[in-house]
Amino acid sequence: MAKEKEIKEKKTANIFIGLFLIIALGCSGFAIYELLLLSSIETLIRFIVIGIIGVLDLYFIIKANRIIKGKIKKKKSVNKGLFITILFIYSIICFLVGGIIFYVYGKIDSLNKNTVTYTSKLLVMNNNAATDIDDINEMTIGILDDQKNPEGYIIPQEIIRENKLQDENEIKKYDDYTSMLVDLYANELDAMFVSGSYVSMFSGITGYENIEIDTKVITSKDKKMKKAATSSIETASSGKSITEPFTILLMGIDSTDEVLEKNAIANGDTLILITFNPKTLNATMISIPRDSYVPIACWSGKPENKITHAAAYGNDCMINTIQNYFDTKIDYYAKINFKGLVKLVNAVGGVEVDVPQVLCTDDSSRGGEICIQPGRQVLNGEQALVFARNRKALANGDFGRAQHQQEIIMALVNKMKNIKDVSKFMEILNTISNSLDTNLTTKQILSFYNVGKDIIKKSLSSDDADLINIQQLFLQGTGQMIYDERARMVLWDYVPINDSRKDIIQAMKENLELANHNIIKEFSFSINEPYEKEIIGKGPYKKTGTYTLLPDFTGDSEATARAYALKNGISVTFKGSGGTVISQSYPANKRVDLIKGSVVLTLSGSVKQDTDDSDKVSDKKPVKPNNDKDDEDDDIKDNDDKNENNNPSIDVPESSLPTE
Repeated sequence: MAKEKEIKEKKTANIFIGLFLIIALGCSGFAIYELLLLSSIETLIRFIVIGIIGVLDLYFIIKANRIIKGKIKKKKSVNKGLFITILFIYSIICFLVGGIIFYVYGKIDSLNKNTVTYTSKLLVMNNNAATDIDDINEMTIGILDDQKNPEGYIIPQEIIRENKLQDENEIKKYDDYTSMLVDLYANELDAMFVSGSYVSMFSGITGYENIEIDTKVITSKDKKMKKAATSSIETASSGKSITEPFTILLMGIDSTDEVLEKNAIANGDTLILITFNPKTLNATMISIPRDSYVPIACWSGKPENKITHAAAYGNDCMINTIQNYFDTKIDYYAKINFKGLVKLVNAVGGVEVDVPQVLCTDDSSRGGEICIQPGRQVLNGEQALVFARNRKALANGDFGRAQHQQEIIMALVNKMKNIKDVSKFMEILNTISNSLDTNLTTKQILSFYNVGKDIIKKSLSSDDADLINIQQLFLQGTGQMIYDERARMVLWDYVPINDSRKDIIQAMKENLELANHNIIKEFSFSINEPYEKEIIGKGPYKKTGTYTLLPDFTGDSEATARAYALKNGISVTFKGSGGTVISQSYPANKRVDLIKGSVVLTLSGSVKQDTDDSDKVSDKKPVKPNNDKDDEDDDIKDNDDKNENNNPSIDVPESSLPTE
């Protein structure tokens, strides 16, 4: 009996040894697999650890085999319980190592959201009798003519097929949302398909501030799609190494959602283009004004318009527009929403900035107003959002906001270098994984570890506050009131100066090692004046690059109109004779270079012509748009009174202009 009991206990012990050996090998395999995923991070250390795990595995296999087969000599008897305990502890250690890496890797992997939920909505005006999809009969429905656009074409086509809307309705294709919306408001269109983010897209445009009330949604559809299926940007830089200089575009998302899952429109309020050289730790940073008048890459013929309008057509349109204009390939992008910025700042313990004046905006949930007082101070997340978003209270409007956004970024970078708490690191990682989207691959993100090491080395050997040398760039330009062909109204645009653009391109290419560095041969300073770091692109420049705009001829005599047209190279023909101009074939403030043929001016024929009117040619000016929001026009009267070809560069507060 005793022998049988001993044999039974031996078998049981052997079963437990075999079971725990299998568990240990499984945990060690899990740890090895996760360690192998951390490519480019401490390669030597990782392989040493993997080698140690491999040796221990081999030892445990041999040891367990000898114990189970009874090949251990009596003089070298082993405590099976102790061996099982060692296997158990080894399993826990391997599992914890693999589990931590699994969690961190998963969070990093989720930064690149491979799939996005797109939403398309069918809108009608609020006074339309239709209330559901069955009421859409014998109507003209607008849709984007872009077969790669998920929200403007792909999903709408599915809605059309599912509800057989093509049978009893006319489907009208448009190049852009703006023209479609104008026709909807003018009752020239009965319904239109639009992005689910249409309120944030259009509510900032004059005349559409109440679009959410003016319109109603008939139907809505969500569709989860792979970004790579509709975007060439997603895979364009998948093979690029972070060890080489690169560019990244930061885009702010006007979203109050906690998690960035649905397609989010970068509204153009935050567009920051950065070049970074990991070899030198030098960077250039430019905030692109939202009203910059540049060619829109995804529109037919690439006409100039506000750069913020490119955002409505997806990442590819915005990125292609920027990289075409600045002649620089954009390797990566990163989008972050309001909630993400608030949480990120809170996670690092706040950021220290110098607040120039009292600033107030609504909070990240748009639930109430938050104000910050002037002075150097540490701002929490909500306060940092106020600092980064406010523009109307600043004397230089959008440009001041851009500077504040750059200050927040630099403050975050300098704050993160001191984070050593693992829990803080996990909190930051969790925050950005929920609120950030990028086209950086997981492997590329992990390779930033080596850049971080270089920054830490620099911090240990230097007392400088800024570990990365950031060269600020500025796109100098001139404000002009230009007739928008799509919005069919006069809007304020920021027309960049071409020489400023060239200087910015040169600085970026130098940092990217794509152009030779221009060495400054002369440098002077005064001991009585504090040194100010140069801002490339700020000028001064002699040429403004503004456009000649068609004036408002109404009320002028034929002689006045003819003399002004001759002086400014405008071809005009007159309909009727005598009196004053009562209408013109092209709208005031339209770019003269976009006019085809002659401008037809209709004369009243009822008022005697004033022969002295020709003396007033120099006073002729383009029309200013009607806008009942503010007394904007008074602020820019002096600039409008000048010929638009000679309009000087202006820094007008954005709050005093009829902007979007």
